Amino acid sequence: MGSSDVIQPADLSSELGRSMPVLVAEDNPIFQSMLKSMLTKWGYATRMAPNGLEAWEAMQAADAPRLAVLDWMMPYMDGVEVCRRIRAAAREPYVYVLLLTARTESQDLVEGMEAGADDYLTKPFNAQELRVRLRAGRRILDLQQQLMEAREALRVQATHDALTGLFNRARVLEILLSEIARSERELRPLSVLMVDLDHFKRINDTRGHQAGDAVLREAARRMNATTRQYDSPGRYGGEEFLIVLPGCGARDGYAQAERIREAFACEAFTGGGEPMAVTCSIGVSSRDACTAGDADRLIHEADEALYVAKYHGRNRVAEFSGEEPTAESAALTKLAKFSRA
Repeated sequence: MGSSDVIQPADLSSELGRSMPVLVAEDNPIFQSMLKSMLTKWGYATRMAPNGLEAWEAMQAADAPRLAVLDWMMPYMDGVEVCRRIRAAAREPYVYVLLLTARTESQDLVEGMEAGADDYLTKPFNAQELRVRLRAGRRILDLQQQLMEAREALRVQATHDALTGLFNRARVLEILLSEIARSERELRPLSVLMVDLDHFKRINDTRGHQAGDAVLREAARRMNATTRQYDSPGRYGGEEFLIVLPGCGARDGYAQAERIREAFACEAFTGGGEPMAVTCSIGVSSRDACTAGDADRLIHEADEALYVAKYHGRNRVAEFSGEEPTAESAALTKLAKFSRA
């Protein structure tokens, strides 16, 4: 490094706010030390790379910094190529890249910016100028983070039920279609549960709707706690829930439904300040392997099984039998539909 590359002194007080990781790729040991000292005192968590290849490897890590200062001329891989690879990887969240270069020709600078650099500094530069450029990059990254969080919040609002936090009806039906396609493709079993809270109208009528909302939230919590990570419980409507169980045949689907029923019945719910007994009835429908168009049939079968569970006393699990209904069973199912609440 020549004398013209030496950075001029600047105020080294810490930057406000949280420490942000920054990758510095520089092959000159003296310049490495100076940059690390300054950035650390400015409040950055500095990671050093002595060449372009190590810089690129560092940027592929899961916890790679979102802010990178890359020297243009480095062994093995120059800063422009590192930048080009970062952009080609299309990583999200965004990586802000600042190039350091002794080149001053406009064509060289155009090349660096076209490779995906966000900003550049030509050597020699004042330390305060570097600090200001880093601060600008940090502001851009903070704004992008806010946009990502807002986008995620909108996604959650669009796919989740506001009261229970479970998937909403539209989203759980999308998941069902996706799992049916996978079941058909991989010849894997699939089960669907239709869960209904017993006598829920009575809770709203006697305890009030706030107590009813508290019961629905607790019901969702217990379903989440009882199902597997890759199961998909969703609020189908009112006090009714649809749960998609990938990889579960009839026996496993029934067993899972029993676990959910027991999770409801084993401990009283609270709502309106006083504990209350809340139970659920569950209908189960299953396939060893699905075919296209099974979504409506699975839901209908689980619903029919739910009516049977309701008719036979509630707080129980019923599996769709697949048998042709007799006149008597059809009449009982019709009666159960009218007394479902």
